[in-house]
Amino acid sequence: MSQVLDAATIETINAYDSEKRFQYCVKEVVANRQIWILIDEDGCVMLNTEEEDCVPVWPNEEFAQAWANGDWEHCKPEAISLNKWHSRWTHGLADDDLSVVVFPNADQEGVIVFPDEFDFELKKQAQKR
Repeated sequence: MSQVLDAATIETINAYDSEKRFQYCVKEVVANRQIWILIDEDGCVMLNTEEEDCVPVWPNEEFAQAWANGDWEHCKPEAISLNKWHSRWTHGLADDDLSVVVFPNADQEGVIVFPDEFDFELKKQAQKR
């Protein structure tokens, strides 16, 4: 189970650039064995770029919850086990031609990867443990 992050830690991590947030996210997801998404009554929240439809993911509940405001205030964070991510989500997202935006910040900036690329990075990190 993940530990609760204090405000100073959250502020520090939010100041990371997209690539550093990506690396942090991969490490945290593997360490905690869960990944966070936002859901509403229709399912998983999506973000859209000019080229791609993306599912945003976060490493900790606190970061996902911080996104549940404005247009997304009706959404709630939900944890997905790493096993379920590997067994269902990676293939499901790929089948639906969706990408993953990893740990987007308040400006909606994050690293966008294909589901299999994200899965590869998670498995590579797991082998380091």
